[in-house]
Amino acid sequence: MSAKLLFAAPLCLAACAATPMAAQEQERVWNEQITFAEDCEEWDEWDKPANPFRIFGDTYYVGTCGIAAILIVDDEGHVLLDSGTEAGARVVERNIRRVGVNPEDILLLGYSHEHFDHVGGMAYLQEMSGASLVSLATGAEVMRTGNSDPADPQHGMHEPFTPVRVDFVHDDGDAMAVGPTQLRSFATPGHTPGATTWQWESCEGDLCRTIVYADSLSAVSADDYRFSDHPEYVQAYRNGIARLAALDCDILITPHPSASGMRQKLMADDLTSGMDCAAYAADRLEHLEARLASEVGE
Repeated sequence: MSAKLLFAAPLCLAACAATPMAAQEQERVWNEQITFAEDCEEWDEWDKPANPFRIFGDTYYVGTCGIAAILIVDDEGHVLLDSGTEAGARVVERNIRRVGVNPEDILLLGYSHEHFDHVGGMAYLQEMSGASLVSLATGAEVMRTGNSDPADPQHGMHEPFTPVRVDFVHDDGDAMAVGPTQLRSFATPGHTPGATTWQWESCEGDLCRTIVYADSLSAVSADDYRFSDHPEYVQAYRNGIARLAALDCDILITPHPSASGMRQKLMADDLTSGMDCAAYAADRLEHLEARLASEVGE
């Protein structure tokens, strides 16, 4: 692809050229969404094949039942967020093709956090597409080496993944444009040091929705790790949760779909229903505070 990837501090959401969906197309989208909800279970297997479906406008879910991968379609080059595991990336590739997109037309790769279940297949998809990977500085070395960061609460728990070429290092709050599509990235560390939340807008005719792909933000760690031993990390964790809570957020998606109740939203035929960013952030903060309280006196 020849499209140019642009970075800019302010986010200016693009005017949408999409036309409203006809009734037949709306029915097809609904059928795809319901198929996903019926085929997949809560907290399903990471590599279990799932039916891809349109989330809204030019945004598609192309992941597995248990691990999300999000495709944003643009005439000048597509954006893919997360790859799943090395095996799951083959499912993602098939799903990208099933929604009518050639993986070679993907221009930009991003990720939620640098664990193998979400980026283990990124090298495979990057080699296939030739796309550029963007990363926060705090996650770039992990992506380049495939080895976890010693500051990661789960350091030492997972096998390394295949290293990925990092083409751009972006800053917290940067806006990235691929053609008219603009995404803003926010540092939301906690689950990993380089964890990132993404925000963009998709439209259907005059109706636009702000979509947020929020990181896991769960306080999970190796057995010998104590969050309370790392006050600066905990403060950054809380800051990221507060940043997420304040985001405009019509549709919330999470790396593990069940964390934000995706199946229930699909069954209700309303992805704007249920948990939003503020509610998700409150839930993550509650779990973090419970974890910190459990460490008292250990």
